[in-house]
Amino acid sequence: MRKPSQITLSDIASRLNVSKVTVSKALRDHPDIASETKQRIRQLAEELAYTPNSAARNLSTRRTHTIGLVVPKIAHFFFSSVIESVYDTAFENNYEIILTVSQEDAAREIKHLKTLLSMRVDGLLISVSQQTQDTAIFELVKKKGVPLVFFDRVIEGLGCSTVTVDDREGAALLVEQAVAAGYTKIAHLAGFSHVNIGRERCAGFMAAMQKHRLPVREDWIITGGFSEDYGYQALQQLHHANNLPEIIVTVTYPVALGVFAAAKDLGLKIPHDLDVVCFGDSTTNRFISPSLTCVSQPTEKLGRRSVEILLEEIKNPAPSQPQKVVLQTELRLRETCRAK
Repeated sequence: MRKPSQITLSDIASRLNVSKVTVSKALRDHPDIASETKQRIRQLAEELAYTPNSAARNLSTRRTHTIGLVVPKIAHFFFSSVIESVYDTAFENNYEIILTVSQEDAAREIKHLKTLLSMRVDGLLISVSQQTQDTAIFELVKKKGVPLVFFDRVIEGLGCSTVTVDDREGAALLVEQAVAAGYTKIAHLAGFSHVNIGRERCAGFMAAMQKHRLPVREDWIITGGFSEDYGYQALQQLHHANNLPEIIVTVTYPVALGVFAAAKDLGLKIPHDLDVVCFGDSTTNRFISPSLTCVSQPTEKLGRRSVEILLEEIKNPAPSQPQKVVLQTELRLRETCRAK
């Protein structure tokens, strides 16, 4: 008798005197097979410790039932929350996720994408790194006919579907709240302008400032990325120049955490000496003091919609119009940015 790991569909079919096709359909819960037959087949498969041969299945269907996922960071509430949603949605659709992390490095991102292509994934989900500007690797993906959906940080103009939030409106909401709280001297720690979220959030900030006829000082718009280190260094820069605003709007939640750390080292009290609001929320927000007023992104919906669109494109490979989904954000009032 073969070892349990070598049990095949033919072995089960032979023992039950049914066809191999019947066994295959029963194990896939196909409606063509009677419930009693399904039960007999499943029971024997369990007794024999049968494990499906995924390689054989892949050869017959020309699909691997895997999705490649590339994100810039994993130790980040936004991305970890989206990843959980991606995994859940893929699992519900009998797909596995192969996760890779670029660590904000464009070269590493390219390497991951080439590896995923070599693994014959059925499709790709990606949020690009803050360094990404060359689109050659994405054009290669398209040439190979592998469905690709961008989410959050996207590359436009490639004819790929995208799932984002309304970054411009979200940033404007933060300025509106600052104005409502009585602030007029407002700074923005902005992301890189070649990345859509940095560009769009800065545009939203500028539009809201102009709407309220508030001066936009060039030295109060500092560009430098999306990390804690950037927030820390930016506040140090403003403080050393004796150039503090009343309130800072940060491009991400990690940047705001960097501002908090720098404020502590500089002896500044938030929100008394300097106030802060940010784009993005986190489960850790309620544990910091004061908690941050912020714009929250629908991470669960973003991850789910990205997978759903990708699966649509995998199942229907004929060329179609790319989808552009824009989800709404929500202002969440916490302890910062209250009335002056």
